[in-house]
Amino acid sequence: MMPDWLPTALGMVAGTMSTISFVPQVKKAWQEGTESVSKRMYVVTVSAFVLWTAYGFLLGSLPLIIFNILSLLLSGAILVLKVRNDRRGDGAEREPTAAGASAG
Repeated sequence: MMPDWLPTALGMVAGTMSTISFVPQVKKAWQEGTESVSKRMYVVTVSAFVLWTAYGFLLGSLPLIIFNILSLLLSGAILVLKVRNDRRGDGAEREPTAAGASAG
């Protein structure tokens, strides 16, 4: 039989590791810019964290709620920096539009 505390402990460790993994990316985006950051990827990532947070609330799971909110804030910061830098013209690489995308 599995101890009652084990799923929460595993969730806390996994959440800590996942959330901490965004910190160096936020720091780099803040200091060096967001030229190599994919706006589309971060839109999907932010959306996923919103959904995971909602799922955590539905389940009443504190590890899901806490760490997905923290990850949402960090990934959201990167997305905000990317949008801001693109509007300023700091984004050296523009993501291709549907009309300009190539098949190869």
